[in-house]
Amino acid sequence: MKRYIQFILIVLAAGAIYPLIYLRTNYQETILAVFKIGLDDLNIIYTVLGFIFILGYFPSGILSDKFSAKYLLVFSLLGTAVGGFWFAQIPEYGSIIGIFCLWGVFSVFTFWGAHMKLVKLLSTPEEEGRFFGFLDGGRGVIEAILASVALLIFSHVLAKGETLANKTEALQYVIYMYSGVLLVVGILIALFVEKEVVKPTKNELTVVKETLEEEKGFDFKDVNSVIKNKFVYLMGAIIFCSYAVTWVVYYYGGFMEKNLKITPVTVNTIMVIVLWMRPIGGILGGFLADKFGKSLTLVTALSGAVLTLFGIAFLPAETTSFNVYYILIILGGTFVYAIRGTYWSLLGDSRIDNKIMGTAVGFISLLGYLPDIFIPYFSTVIFNKFGPEGGYNAYFIISAILGIAAICFVTIFKQQTQKKKL
Repeated sequence: MKRYIQFILIVLAAGAIYPLIYLRTNYQETILAVFKIGLDDLNIIYTVLGFIFILGYFPSGILSDKFSAKYLLVFSLLGTAVGGFWFAQIPEYGSIIGIFCLWGVFSVFTFWGAHMKLVKLLSTPEEEGRFFGFLDGGRGVIEAILASVALLIFSHVLAKGETLANKTEALQYVIYMYSGVLLVVGILIALFVEKEVVKPTKNELTVVKETLEEEKGFDFKDVNSVIKNKFVYLMGAIIFCSYAVTWVVYYYGGFMEKNLKITPVTVNTIMVIVLWMRPIGGILGGFLADKFGKSLTLVTALSGAVLTLFGIAFLPAETTSFNVYYILIILGGTFVYAIRGTYWSLLGDSRIDNKIMGTAVGFISLLGYLPDIFIPYFSTVIFNKFGPEGGYNAYFIISAILGIAAICFVTIFKQQTQKKKL
């Protein structure tokens, strides 16, 4: 029971820390209007954030191998909340970049490796699929609940009229809500997460202690063993391509507003529905991974995402019913979240020692989450070349091609793991 309680708290932390950073998912056009910036400016902000993420992933893994995960999580949540309260003051562009830099540090450097390592250690080999599926799916539940509350707040304020003043007030309330939740979750983690991870094995209880006193000093040999593991690079390639596909959810909202001319409230409603697909896709993907195989489940989810993206990109907007797009976007979101809930479960097939698991997670993340840097800049190039409407279609097509590449890497990974078993 202690194991599950700690796992739930980790999921709660993961679900609360990222929605504030990625408000653009549901409120992109509102953010542009309220902060008086352009789409290029917003993409620059997220490019900077991506650089901070990439710089933080690998050391976050090493940090999680050396320090208590509990205190790392608390520090991350409280720091992100402080940035949120600052963001709600509608600061100048330079300050916004500073806020996102802080968010990058608190949500990756001090958070990412710690929470991923704990999930891996809490799960048994037979449970890895469902644990990582529940991690992403559970995050989806938290994010969907928070997004639903945010939508109620946002639409209530905008009911007075869609003026800039009302949009500013509505966005501020939404930011305050997310920041307040982070403070509460940080306190819960501080009070109830223990420093021990108790995990059952076939014959006994294995206690893994996450304390500074129990850890050895930094050993470069640990890093060297991770760097020499070919499965680490294959997982990096899988996550790189798969994660690039999952970025499409951040562009669905803009696509509906620009290409389909849908109102902001309707867009937010559809995107909240998409967020509710996260627990369905993530949890279902995790269970299917344990039952039918991790690789097969991931390939199936990637294939579904590829087909929906091609459908959205090639259907003529002038003659296609909005309902068709809604179905494709919601279905595509389900596949995307199944991908996110499955690809980390492959970690159990990589034969990585638990004592360096955090370092391995950090290095894989360094490789796999490079799209955080490339995609905002790359999308700017695409939109400048093809225009606001054509840019979305081109972006979805390229994302689908990356999905096909991910399928190829998963197939290679599966073949290599089978050889190693032999």
